Amino acid sequence: MRVFVAGGTGVIGRRLVPQLVARGHQVTATTTSAAKLELLARMGADGVVMDGLDAASVGEAVAAARPDTLVHQMTAISAAHAGKPGIRHFDRYFAPTNRLRSEGTDHLLAAAEATGVSHVVGQSVALWNGRREEGGRVKTEEDPLPRGVGRFRPAAEAISHLEDVLVKAGGAALRYGAFYGPGATDEQIEFVRKRQLPLVGGGTGWTSWVHVDDAASATVLAVEQKAQGVFNIVDDEPAPVREWLPWLAACVGAKRPLRVPTWVARMLAGELVVTMMTEAHGFSNAKARRELGWELRHPTWRQGFQDVTA
Repeated sequence: MRVFVAGGTGVIGRRLVPQLVARGHQVTATTTSAAKLELLARMGADGVVMDGLDAASVGEAVAAARPDTLVHQMTAISAAHAGKPGIRHFDRYFAPTNRLRSEGTDHLLAAAEATGVSHVVGQSVALWNGRREEGGRVKTEEDPLPRGVGRFRPAAEAISHLEDVLVKAGGAALRYGAFYGPGATDEQIEFVRKRQLPLVGGGTGWTSWVHVDDAASATVLAVEQKAQGVFNIVDDEPAPVREWLPWLAACVGAKRPLRVPTWVARMLAGELVVTMMTEAHGFSNAKARRELGWELRHPTWRQGFQDVTA
């Protein structure tokens, strides 16, 4: 197929484009920087500079590529696009990505309709389902994502918008778990080595991880099968922070993480960190395994962390 990847030089794009090319697809991939066109060419794609927030730019790029399927991997989670990272200023740091998940998604869908593209796959997230409802700590696609409050509301609304419009258009929204692997966890590992990533409270919040190559392979399957609906793209072992964080520290040869009370973390790092560390739920990948036939090369973060830090 002719596949258009919007956001081809991001963490997932760099793993996805070569997999698509290797399976015989003709790939056009976008970047916001002309300096990265050579990188896309080395990966086997036709590169194009595109501004995902400019409807005309998106329309022209999609029309020129004439794709069969469009893949939305656009984010702006980097210092170049969003400024210096800061969890306490989550709303400001994620503002460009929120726009790409709302306005950018709308531009891509409009371009798809105008050029007769029949299928769209987009990047959602399985990261902060911190709702306090009763029930198990591992959620399926049928469980609602949390309603954002305060400074987290724009991010939650952008994700909900992306999922709603993609599903209504007959496409697929892939809820990726927390990424690890090449280019995904370098900064986090450095924090662990310096003991700057502590356990908050009891570390009872759950995380669902996914290796970037597994996330890319699930995306390839969603493209090739013209999947519809929402899919959790996570590994087989959601786990509480109190399990995976000490394991990651051991894998990188660091001392055990420090432990800080929730009130201290709330004051120093903000509510998001406390929620993720103490209340968040995990996600089940049963639907993706069953309906996409997805098999993971890294089924658990336990072995995966060892592999990527060796």
